[in-house]
Amino acid sequence: MNLRYAYNTNGMTSHRLDDALALLADTGYDGVALTLDVAHHDPYAPDLAGRTARLARRLAGLGLDSVVETGARFLLDARRKHHPTLVSPDGTDRARRRDFLRTCVDVAADLGSEAVAFWAGVPEPGTDRRRCWGWLVDGVREVVEYATGRGVRCAFEPEPGMLVDDCDDWARLAAQVPGLTLALDTGHCLVSGRYPPAAAVRAFGPVLGACAVEDMPRGRHEHRAPGEGDMDLPAVLGALVETGYPGLVSLELSRDSHRADTLVPAALAALRAAEHRHRDPAHLEVSVT
Repeated sequence: MNLRYAYNTNGMTSHRLDDALALLADTGYDGVALTLDVAHHDPYAPDLAGRTARLARRLAGLGLDSVVETGARFLLDARRKHHPTLVSPDGTDRARRRDFLRTCVDVAADLGSEAVAFWAGVPEPGTDRRRCWGWLVDGVREVVEYATGRGVRCAFEPEPGMLVDDCDDWARLAAQVPGLTLALDTGHCLVSGRYPPAAAVRAFGPVLGACAVEDMPRGRHEHRAPGEGDMDLPAVLGALVETGYPGLVSLELSRDSHRADTLVPAALAALRAAEHRHRDPAHLEVSVT
């Protein structure tokens, strides 16, 4: 099997969404990781249903599949990054995050997306982590139940420094929330947890609902292009091939919008070269640099 690649729109914020999608399709990507945000398909702008229907037709016309991402930085609060979260102390704030995630589920259902990916959030200083865990379980369970009713897969992403920090934290959460899949960012495995990236793919392959493979320096949460960090990309892509992962494999390069014109094609070339290198170790490694 050949892997199917996607690119996250949070790395294309200098492009209009329609132009970004055309670039991805023309370059040869199989799909898009769509971060609902002020720049791209703002869920709080007028006529969301109509805009989503038009977007679904556009994606179909371009031959692009999709996953919906929910990590917009200032969409819910213009003054606080990623606020509120599912572990915010104020119940009204947590409800705002749940409402947003349900809206994302609706968009994913109408687009026919493969999954909706989301995360826990960072507990605020002085907040009891046991209480945070209870809030998280309740919120995730509510979102998963809603998504199940709409036929949408929920994929939960461990993020370094958040309440769910690594794959073992995800396993603990998933044991309490039936139907929850893993959104694995293999770069995060270089920062948190006990699983090297390829080992994480093999260990959690059967429960993967979404996957990202951007590079990252060991011990630092910095999303980088292929070849600019410490990721053994051929090993990771090889593990995805060996486990038969059928979903989109995404790149999340949210700090590189200024070079998306060159990085979008170069990154895909690097991914394909790394996949070929796994299949044929004599194949030369290619990076974007």
